[in-house]
Amino acid sequence: MTDGAHLLIPFAASRDQGCRQVLGALRLPALQRLLARLEGSEPDTGDEHTLTMPHERALARACGLFAGDGQVPWAAWQLAQAGQDPGGDAWAWLTPCHWQVGRDRIVMEPPPLLQLDAADSQALLDAMQPYFEQDGITLSYEAPTLWRARGEPLRHLPCASLDRVTGRTVDDWLPRTAEARTIRRLQQEMQMLLYTHEINEARLRGGLRPVNSFWVSGAGALPPGTSAAPPPGLHITHYLRDAALRGDWAAWAAAWQQLDQGEVARQLQRLDEGEPVRLTLCGERSARTWRPGAAGWWRRVSSAWRPQPLSPILEQL
Repeated sequence: MTDGAHLLIPFAASRDQGCRQVLGALRLPALQRLLARLEGSEPDTGDEHTLTMPHERALARACGLFAGDGQVPWAAWQLAQAGQDPGGDAWAWLTPCHWQVGRDRIVMEPPPLLQLDAADSQALLDAMQPYFEQDGITLSYEAPTLWRARGEPLRHLPCASLDRVTGRTVDDWLPRTAEARTIRRLQQEMQMLLYTHEINEARLRGGLRPVNSFWVSGAGALPPGTSAAPPPGLHITHYLRDAALRGDWAAWAAAWQQLDQGEVARQLQRLDEGEPVRLTLCGERSARTWRPGAAGWWRRVSSAWRPQPLSPILEQL
């Protein structure tokens, strides 16, 4: 028996003032009709300071991976998804990045702004590798802004995802537990190594941002017996992510309208056809799931003339 199609929407709302300004004018008729016919569960309530974002918590719990704030072994799980055996080792994602140093704070810039190509990325990895190996961590290349790390210092390392730290003050999200001492020291060492590295000197001459640090995310070991497959019927949409991380709320509102006309409308159609659909909306603090309830037929009739206002629902996320 299937639970039907489950649509999970990250970045459905934000506490940013720019987002709050566009919420009142946001028109999402399919979402209004869908929510009017479903019953909401108790929200997974947190705050905007948790290491693991609400959409990450929702997915981690659905996959049996959630072990505490900042302790979801995404790198090991995604390795298993790719058909490789992570074994009992601890893995993590390591992202080469640019920290923009300001007068009173250091901000993590979105990694795509680096325009880092494969050759430069591999050269930087090769330069950094010996330092990590001294601490029992090996690095391997996956993509220009995505490397894989394996080693015991990653096993119990709480860390924030890039979704949480991108565009924000780095110091608010740096790991500070005893388990993070090795990583913090390596970050300091790599900042000194990268400052005068020939790759960065060439990038500066070419008008590109230097790679001056790295970020660790998704650390940990995969629990024994964990399935590599996501729950059947679950679909995560990323329409809203990029605009939200840029703080471009006009683009975010436009993306919401596109999402409403597409995937949300398809959920509504599935509900019309009798499929037991679910919808999970996630913001910066909380996530909440809606599913069909006992009063489904009455909700179907009443939703045509009494849609739920969206602003109060989204503002709570």
